[in-house]
Amino acid sequence: MLKIAPNYCDFIKFIKMKHLQHIFLILLLIAGVSSINAQIPEKAEDISPLLIGEQLPAAMLQYADGKIIAFSSILKQKPTVLVFYRGGWCPYCNVQLAGLVQIEKEILDLGYQIVAVSPDDYQNLKTTEEKENVKYTLLSDKDGKFIQDIGIAFKTATSLKDYISTKAQKGKTSDVLPVPTVMVVDQTGKILFEYINPNYKERISGDLLLSVLKSLKM
Repeated sequence: MLKIAPNYCDFIKFIKMKHLQHIFLILLLIAGVSSINAQIPEKAEDISPLLIGEQLPAAMLQYADGKIIAFSSILKQKPTVLVFYRGGWCPYCNVQLAGLVQIEKEILDLGYQIVAVSPDDYQNLKTTEEKENVKYTLLSDKDGKFIQDIGIAFKTATSLKDYISTKAQKGKTSDVLPVPTVMVVDQTGKILFEYINPNYKERISGDLLLSVLKSLKM
């Protein structure tokens, strides 16, 4: 009769235990990824944004030249009119960006700066700047992490990705888009005002935005 040494039996048990641990870790990783994906709404109407009075999360964003900057360092300069737009491929966003150009001087005179953020690859920002004659700051939110943390992100539909691909965009098309949003935040990142509309065709008017900014300065 074959006898197996006790040490060998212990070794077999150890191998089996390690194997089970690896399987468990893999399952945890899969569950974690699924949980993250599940948190991103399929539709713009299902977002859960931060509210007035809450703080913006930390973020690392990119300028048009690819330089990465901590967003908090920009906020410290002045109270900010913070605009989240879908991308330079979006005609409604471009109208909004151009509209901000028209009232930029009034906004600056009230003591604010304008910063517009999109999940566009940073390589596309220069094109948007030149097309809309934008002098204020455009920033790229790579992979849409910032908009996800703020709670205004939803998944980019396959049909929309196909449309974006026809617009000669550089880099990877983001898997998430922001619901078009305008926030007014103080120098600490506290949200003082927000306008969020799941209907991407409707944006806050320049007159209403100026009225809000004047009232906040009182």
